[in-house]
Amino acid sequence: MAVHGRHPSLRDLFDESPTPHIAHPPHTHHRDFYVATDGSFSHDTREGGLGVIIETRDGERVARLSVSDDVPDNNVAEYRALHLGLDVLAVRAPANARIGVLVDHDQLAANVNNAVLAHDRTDWRPPKPFTVPSAGKYHWRGIRARIAGFGELRSARIRSDQNPAHPLANAPDEYAHVNREPARCLLPEVPGSSETQIPPPSRADRHASG
Repeated sequence: MAVHGRHPSLRDLFDESPTPHIAHPPHTHHRDFYVATDGSFSHDTREGGLGVIIETRDGERVARLSVSDDVPDNNVAEYRALHLGLDVLAVRAPANARIGVLVDHDQLAANVNNAVLAHDRTDWRPPKPFTVPSAGKYHWRGIRARIAGFGELRSARIRSDQNPAHPLANAPDEYAHVNREPARCLLPEVPGSSETQIPPPSRADRHASG
């Protein structure tokens, strides 16, 4: 799937994909933001990459990233990519935002939704044990912190050939130009209210320090 072409909206991909351990609601377009991530690792070159795409529910692009990364294997790369994507989104989205996550790693998608369910329980214990690569445990800790920081989050599992972040992760040298795209801080229109926009970080910082 060529990244320079127009891929299906992340909202459409999310709506059509399974969400492990969590029932898929019929109106998932109520997510405010969608983030698709992918991590790669080549056994031949011993090189890795991370890809991130973030959109609003209306299909407006918030950010794209395609970066090289030093990772031990593909599993850890997947966790690092999601950690990066959620970190980037956290500084551009309000704390109560509803987030849809799209990954093509089965266990990661299951772990994310398991963590969501654990967060809703009084004992914070997941319904099923987490299975996390040992080298990715710190990224998993960061992912769990981000999950708890948003208003609502769930993960959908998509096929690798459907994941628009896949080429960004697998060819970071070819797609490095996307990192120079201006990041946007768009808040989708909330039903029943007027459209609101989140100010860019520079504006928000000036206001806070004034």
